[in-house]
Amino acid sequence: MELNKNALAYSATTLAATMMNSIFTFYYVKIFLNVYKKRRLAILYGAPLFAVSFLTPWFPWTWLGLTGDWVVGLHLMTSLCLYDGMFTFVLLAQCALFAEISTQQEERQTTLKYAQVASIIGSTALLVSTNVYQNEQNNFKSFQAVCIIVAFLSWLLMRYTGMNVEVAVDASASGSGGNQDGKTSKESLPLFTLLKQILTQRSFVCFVAMNFFQVFHVTFCSNFFLIFAEHLIGPGVIPAVLYSLLTGSVFLVPRLLVLLTSPLLAKFGSYKVILWSFYVKLSLPVVVFLAGRSNIWALYFFLIIDNSLPDATFSLFNLSVSDIIDADMEKYQRNAPVSSMIFGTNALFTKPAQSLAPMMVVHILSWYGYKDTQGNSKVSSGSPGQLLDAMFFLLCIIPLIIAMVQIVVWAFYPLKRPKKAQDISKILL
Repeated sequence: MELNKNALAYSATTLAATMMNSIFTFYYVKIFLNVYKKRRLAILYGAPLFAVSFLTPWFPWTWLGLTGDWVVGLHLMTSLCLYDGMFTFVLLAQCALFAEISTQQEERQTTLKYAQVASIIGSTALLVSTNVYQNEQNNFKSFQAVCIIVAFLSWLLMRYTGMNVEVAVDASASGSGGNQDGKTSKESLPLFTLLKQILTQRSFVCFVAMNFFQVFHVTFCSNFFLIFAEHLIGPGVIPAVLYSLLTGSVFLVPRLLVLLTSPLLAKFGSYKVILWSFYVKLSLPVVVFLAGRSNIWALYFFLIIDNSLPDATFSLFNLSVSDIIDADMEKYQRNAPVSSMIFGTNALFTKPAQSLAPMMVVHILSWYGYKDTQGNSKVSSGSPGQLLDAMFFLLCIIPLIIAMVQIVVWAFYPLKRPKKAQDISKILL
């Protein structure tokens, strides 16, 4: 098979971001508790700052002579804001690149497969760091060294993207400046008019509504997967090897699912594959709920699938957004796609779901006494049954409700058929 250099260059940033983000999201809480136009240039120049922002949590500010809880709190807030800002900046540019490096569905699906392979490779960084980070007091310097190496490699990979990726449609072709990225065939549009054009498209509204619940579900899974696994299953109930596979599956299985569904994507298009994933998400909680909390193996496989399927489906959304960008460009006869505006506006509306999910679930769990169990390997003696029932109920009801809403919303999405078979004039509203 001939190597696709353009897809390889695009996937280099996926590899870099996965390495850093897997370690960052997995460890930053534990560390603090225990011790636009040129997308290519945006990645190229944002890469060093992104790599530096990844390093900020792992080096305490005590060497500055500052002490106290307020210093730790300020350090945490600074680290989160800096990393989240650079992550959004670089990855938004990469998402926009996805729609611009090619207008062909086959090329986009090839790029998606390369990106998933890069994610699988990038996830191994967490395995390395986990082997090093056994005791934060004794091995913390070794962990810091691993993070420095990861940051340096990530910078090199993102630099490779910035230097080598090529776009089929240049978003800066219409000119430079903030108001030029949405220029029609005649003149540039005011920002308000451009936003109005985007927000009045049924395809975009349906996608954002569906994506909001998907982000909520993905955040719920990533934040509470280990907590639910620890309390509902526990490391001593099943063999240690299987428990390790349970935690490791979070990073590997979603990528494999995307690769395995590539033939379905090519044959049926992203709309149907995404819809089918919602039906699977709808049916599995019902089966597990009927099996009951005491059925450990049903819980075991459900935790793997429920954490992997939303993440895998989320990886397909770039295909849908790219279709929206293409349709928008054709409807309004733009000289250049408004990729960053569409991706950015989507992020604006879906970002609150990342905060809403942990706030809502933590509030419910605290109501049943979860705050009294922190620091213990088992639930407290107050009301362990009620807490475990609450966890099991949340584990089943959240994906069930989300799936029902997504199926209804996705039914109104107009870009249903694969791009080659679609008549754009009939579906643009």
